[in-house]
Amino acid sequence: MELPENRELHRIVSTAIIEKNGKFLITKRAPDKKVFPGRWTVPGGGLETDDYVNTPPTTKNNIWYFALENSLRREVTEEVGIEIGKVNYLLDLAFIRPDKMPVITLSFYAPYKSGEVKINSESVDYAWIDFEESKKYDLIDGIREEIEMVDKILKGEDPSTVKFNGK
Repeated sequence: MELPENRELHRIVSTAIIEKNGKFLITKRAPDKKVFPGRWTVPGGGLETDDYVNTPPTTKNNIWYFALENSLRREVTEEVGIEIGKVNYLLDLAFIRPDKMPVITLSFYAPYKSGEVKINSESVDYAWIDFEESKKYDLIDGIREEIEMVDKILKGEDPSTVKFNGK
């Protein structure tokens, strides 16, 4: 597989499994999306330098804390028009996009906080579903397992029992 010359360059993406009353928010990606067109996923998107360089640094040495969390909150608001509560780390994953760009995705979970869902042009539909209902949707690989993990966490069960693609 051909990759960029600089092996340290990656696109950084964050996603949120958002829970409200035992249901999880999923969105259907627009058919013109570069990656996973027309498939169901959860809100999220890429970290941009504008997510931090245009704000005051957290420390005197130009370090910005919470840049990724702030980016995730921005993406959720842009994509689905809602606000989320406390952001909790779930897992990380890596993949190579069709255009050969390596991507690191950090997956989080958070409770719904406020607002009405209003999708932007990146999506064509949305649904609030429970884990069992997730089996009826053409989700991007791994999203169903992530939803199952969060469902278990919220029920006080062990999420490490979830298997990805039977592994």
